[in-house]
Amino acid sequence: MVALGALAGVGADQLAPPRAEPAHWREIAWPFPRDGWPAGRAFRCEGGVCADGVELIVRAKRGFCNCDRGVADDDEVDRVADIDLISPRFAAAGTGEPIRLGGMQGRARSYDLEMPDGIRHAATGIAVSRRCDVLVAVTQGSTTAGAMRHEALAFLERVDMKAWMIAALDGR
Repeated sequence: MVALGALAGVGADQLAPPRAEPAHWREIAWPFPRDGWPAGRAFRCEGGVCADGVELIVRAKRGFCNCDRGVADDDEVDRVADIDLISPRFAAAGTGEPIRLGGMQGRARSYDLEMPDGIRHAATGIAVSRRCDVLVAVTQGSTTAGAMRHEALAFLERVDMKAWMIAALDGR
């Protein structure tokens, strides 16, 4: 009976799908020229669903949000999310959805990008607000927008990233 249980355990382990390698985020240089907003932080994801080098940019835009409504619709995400810095040739891939990030509410929306070299990428624009300020994050890469968004949101929920986001929104 014990042998049968041991065999069943071995068989189940062999049939289980392999565990995904965890994503690892490495900080990289801010990839964009200076504009009207302070530079934020940029990261490249390696491993797991990020095998092809998904990138994440995140920054605060102080005083750039509707103080009463926050980020209430997809037009607001389109306007603030910095998708156009990655490629001016982008199109929304559908309607966005409400999200929470670091205790802030906002929206996330997926996009299709045509990169300057003609390669197509997926992207996700994330915009969350606190008072009259907005925190924006954009993921882009050759994997699916949903997978990138999941990894990016998990990374941004880390204690150190939430502390940085609050400090950036406070102007520190």
